Amino acid sequence: MTVEAYLNPDFTLLKMLIFGLITLAAIGLSLLLIYGVTILVDKASDKRYSDYDEEVSLEDAFVDKCQRFFEMIIAGTSVLSFSCAYVILNHISALKQSGVMGNLTDIENTLFDLWAEGKDFILLLLILVSCIINTILDSCIIPLKKITRAEKATMRMLAMFFVIILLLYLNYIGDESQYSPVMMYYFGLMVGRFVYFDASLGDFIVALKNMFINLPCMLLNLALTGGLSFVGFFLGYFLERNYYIMGVFYTHIFMLICIFIIHLIWMIRMLYYKGSKKKRKV
Repeated sequence: MTVEAYLNPDFTLLKMLIFGLITLAAIGLSLLLIYGVTILVDKASDKRYSDYDEEVSLEDAFVDKCQRFFEMIIAGTSVLSFSCAYVILNHISALKQSGVMGNLTDIENTLFDLWAEGKDFILLLLILVSCIINTILDSCIIPLKKITRAEKATMRMLAMFFVIILLLYLNYIGDESQYSPVMMYYFGLMVGRFVYFDASLGDFIVALKNMFINLPCMLLNLALTGGLSFVGFFLGYFLERNYYIMGVFYTHIFMLICIFIIHLIWMIRMLYYKGSKKKRKV
């Protein structure tokens, strides 16, 4: 059993480009929706600005919402990476126990024994790895500097809730893999985010409030992920035999690439804007 067994050999570079463009267009529409909501919220407020200050305020609010949305995608990808790792490891282990896989090396047998005996500890390690991946993505590769660490933590918590909803749906439609252990880990992490040893009632209320404020971002991500995953399966880019969770994960990889491109274009625009502003002063 190799990694290629979980990929679609017919998903060629041309088809990847097509799906990438579809994903980029879908994210672009999502950002337009966010911009429209930002304008409506700004007009509904009682604040009064000069034309310049209003433009700056609107742009700041738009960037803040976009970065929350990007963090949601990044965190969702990281959490899904853990889910997919569990599915693949569990599937391969089941094949080994059923005798389908033969002629294994000593190293492979040792790895299977470790998985059978210490699955819980390995899953905790995988969660830690997914958290590290998340930090690298939103700090180095796609640096989101507009939102605070607390806001990032809220979006990461919502990403776990987002994945729980996905897994519940996959169980409902009859996906062959069993996601209950993964969901229990996520539930535990979410409860730990709300209730910790030195938490007060005020801390709990603030965490709950922040979650509800950002719920529209999670719903938008659910709609975007669901729509793109449906397109991927409908066009035959993803295979049902590889489990639906794999298709959802591939969708998030494409979404991640697209937001990297969008963020890079935005940073180049900001650098150009600052450069032109300095020239005007001179």
